[in-house]
Amino acid sequence: MLSFILPFLILILVVVFIHEYGHYYFAKKYGVGVTDFSIGFGKELFGWNDKSGTRWKICWIPLGGYVKFFGDRNVFSQADQEELLKKYSKNDQHKLFVTKPLYQRSLIVVGGPLANFILAIIIFLFINIFVGKDFTPAVIDEVQKDSPAEIAGLQKNDVIIEIDNNKVDSILEVSKLIMMSTSDYINFKVLRYDQEISMKVKPNIVEAEDNLGNKINKRMVGIKISPYNNKVNHVKLGPSKALIESFKEVYFVTTSSLKYLGSIVKGSGDSSQLGGPIRIAKISGQVAEFGILPFISMMAYISISLGLINLFPIPLLDGGHLMFYAFEKILGRPLSQKTQEGFFRIGMFLLLSLMFFATFNDLKDLGLF
Repeated sequence: MLSFILPFLILILVVVFIHEYGHYYFAKKYGVGVTDFSIGFGKELFGWNDKSGTRWKICWIPLGGYVKFFGDRNVFSQADQEELLKKYSKNDQHKLFVTKPLYQRSLIVVGGPLANFILAIIIFLFINIFVGKDFTPAVIDEVQKDSPAEIAGLQKNDVIIEIDNNKVDSILEVSKLIMMSTSDYINFKVLRYDQEISMKVKPNIVEAEDNLGNKINKRMVGIKISPYNNKVNHVKLGPSKALIESFKEVYFVTTSSLKYLGSIVKGSGDSSQLGGPIRIAKISGQVAEFGILPFISMMAYISISLGLINLFPIPLLDGGHLMFYAFEKILGRPLSQKTQEGFFRIGMFLLLSLMFFATFNDLKDLGLF
């Protein structure tokens, strides 16, 4: 159990700290007072005060964090600005979040998710420079008889160059792109005797185990892949090329996640693969056993997920506050406190429902249901 908990705590502490530091950085940049920088919720375990009066603390429930701004009852609320200003002197008013221009408040809010995306880019950048990236072309070595691939027309020695309009740069990307496809049919583009051929493959969905031994619903097309001319092409990239590849990976993970969530909303996606903290803890522990490289790679993917989810226009999340600011820009005034509270109740219901569903999937994955 400890082998799961410790890597999970390290992963969550780093990713949440980076997220909250994004808010903190822009708040300090624009002169907003910060009273608390907390990793975790609930009772404080330990902490310290810096020279500016900010209380940096670790709390006993390590499933998130927050940055609390000077004088703010609701750190992002604008509705009670006049009432709040009466409580503070002219010298203190400039430290209040609510006195800042709309663009500064928006940057402070978006700073958290932005920091998560930057963390992922930096992790991928270092991996691409110091470990390298695989660019081995993927050749179909075998097509199983009566498989979806054979029915669709895929053949031995076809070179896979695209899957679902995503360029295949590496043999390692084939299984990833097949797994992350959300449509009934997977679009393949192959090179056959110098001719590009496109075809649609309807995968079989089978219950299987991933590389960590976890049960998953796997999309199978019935092909075996080998390196082109049996030569592996693994390259350590220069800084500029590594940076481009890092941005491409973050973009791919972001768009694929959105497609997956969209398929769940439509009812066509596999919602059983949606997990919560328990599954993250389990997988982070399993990945950590394979070494530091897989673990920090997972940290990058979790960081992207945290940044992306926080941009959703749901009250209580950063995206919800950005939604309020959009209304403020359009109406020329903030929404009333009553209206905001109504949205917050809806947001709370949505988040609790999502947490319940994800936790149920986690417990089912552990065999408790």
